[in-house]
Amino acid sequence: MKYLSLALLLCVLVSSSNAQCFAKHVPEHQAFCQDDVDKTWHQVGSKWRNSACMDCSCSRCCAGYVTPTNYPKDCVSVFDSVACKYIVHKKDDPSVECPILGAVGK
Repeated sequence: MKYLSLALLLCVLVSSSNAQCFAKHVPEHQAFCQDDVDKTWHQVGSKWRNSACMDCSCSRCCAGYVTPTNYPKDCVSVFDSVACKYIVHKKDDPSVECPILGAVGK
């Protein structure tokens, strides 16, 4: 019964998160791990950024960027996958950047 309660609690915590990070299992005595996105191999203890803009280690990956959640209504948020960041600009003029009033992540 104790394990069932723990499992239920973990499910509730996961569903309330913003999914900016996720944990990965690393078997004991393993010297290398594989990135889930790029399929590249990395030494245990190292850190890297993959092509999905995730900052990773063998045991976890987190978004390497912040996600804007609040900005002026006349603006739009666009993800730049080369720079790994969101750019918020006027809907009718992409050359005019807008302020980010709230964000989640990193």
